[in-house]
Amino acid sequence: MRRPPVPATALALLAALATVFLGVPAASAAPASAAPAALTVVRGGDVLYGIDGRHCTVAFNARGGGEFYGLVAGHCMSEQAITWYADAARTVPVGTTAARSFPGNDYGLIRYTNTLLSYPGVVNLGGGVVQDITGAASPRVGQSVCHVARAGGLHCGTVTAVNVTVNYGGGVVYGLFSSNACSEPGDTGGPAFSGTTALGVVVGGSGNCTYGGVTYHQPVAWVLAAYGLSLY
Repeated sequence: MRRPPVPATALALLAALATVFLGVPAASAAPASAAPAALTVVRGGDVLYGIDGRHCTVAFNARGGGEFYGLVAGHCMSEQAITWYADAARTVPVGTTAARSFPGNDYGLIRYTNTLLSYPGVVNLGGGVVQDITGAASPRVGQSVCHVARAGGLHCGTVTAVNVTVNYGGGVVYGLFSSNACSEPGDTGGPAFSGTTALGVVVGGSGNCTYGGVTYHQPVAWVLAAYGLSLY
């Protein structure tokens, strides 16, 4: 599902991002039979591993129609529907690709099918600390925002612009928002939130946490509404 182009209101169309945080393919492994997984938990900020060798960070868990989903960055996923696993060895299946939109938008959905696993509505901040997420909202300029990601960890700042258009080189993405919460290469898919409210998914940026820069986020509220999903 693709939204119509939204003109940038605070940033001009960029020719290309200085850094696009693409997921780095891991070595492919043949799936074994599913190991006992009663204690396996998949949270926002955790990584899932595709049968095609890719790995993507889950931003938020959502539910709708009696099923559960993980929201990820669209450019991290391949165009083909595949199976996803909770472990790098690809022995514990989690679910399958349910939706992907890139370019135009930058999001994907993984439908969880393994009922032995737990999918709490929290974000993993690391070190055994979690942040409860109870809902989603559209970002506002000046609003506080934090994101946690695989490479950069937890960083906070403010929303600096909304309705931003970015050219990835491989395609234009519309309707993003930017923040001054720093990020590092490899941070794609990280959840961006304000308190208990989900705002977006890290999809790219420029700079780093040493010199500063800008981070771009895919808003999540309208994605959830479009698919009839909610956070919990």
